[in-house]
Amino acid sequence: MSHQLLKGKKGIIFGALDERSIAWKTALVAVAEGAEIVLTNAPVAMRMGKINELAKLCNAQVIPADATSTADIERLIEKSMEIFGGKFDFILHSIGMSPNVRKNIEYTSTNYDNFLKTLDISALSLHRVLQTAMKMDALNEWGSVLALSYIAAQRTFPGYNDMADAKAILESIARSFGYHYGFAKKVRVNTISQSPTATTAGSGVSGFDVFYNYADKLSPLGNATAEDCANFCVMLFSDYTRMVTMQNLFHDGGFSNTGVSGKIIDAMVQQ
Repeated sequence: MSHQLLKGKKGIIFGALDERSIAWKTALVAVAEGAEIVLTNAPVAMRMGKINELAKLCNAQVIPADATSTADIERLIEKSMEIFGGKFDFILHSIGMSPNVRKNIEYTSTNYDNFLKTLDISALSLHRVLQTAMKMDALNEWGSVLALSYIAAQRTFPGYNDMADAKAILESIARSFGYHYGFAKKVRVNTISQSPTATTAGSGVSGFDVFYNYADKLSPLGNATAEDCANFCVMLFSDYTRMVTMQNLFHDGGFSNTGVSGKIIDAMVQQ
């Protein structure tokens, strides 16, 4: 049921790969709630995914952009402002990739060239997007920028590898840039620490299925789905959260504050 929370608002959504993506779900909900959007992803990801199908569903234009390229981001924002007829209101940063994870290279044996690519793609890209948007004065006052994170930024999950370091930097960038953007333009910047979610990227993490089940048993409300996260993103894009900024918001069914659960104890006793 639509409440038109984003009526009249416009925004860019990064990272929609396929129908399992949180960015994909968020695009659909944002449009249903009245927003006009531009979709973007790296050219290589666009070849792998189905973003053009999503564009048809959302009546949106697709602008390819490599988030590690300042020139690409400038071109993306410039073209988006042309499409929107001026400034826009929100950005979703749903970008993350680790060559070390893809190549099954252990954290303690990391390839540093790969590590730097992980940081550039998964964390510094947020700074690049924010810096470019601020320089081009692209966002309206009280705009909202969100980036998707994970609790491995604060706690150790061995299979998450160097993505944990990238998420820690991502969250720090959101706090630091949120300060500057808030004073300059009243733009708010937050991260969402989502439950383990069966996206294409998430499922590639070593031991994902086992951990997904563990998190579901530990969390009082169970794991938050991609659809749940999309709804949360839209709320944070809306005017109902105008005073929320520089936060890492846990959207995980209570996982982050639960030490142990009866379901976990029962499962261990049964072993």
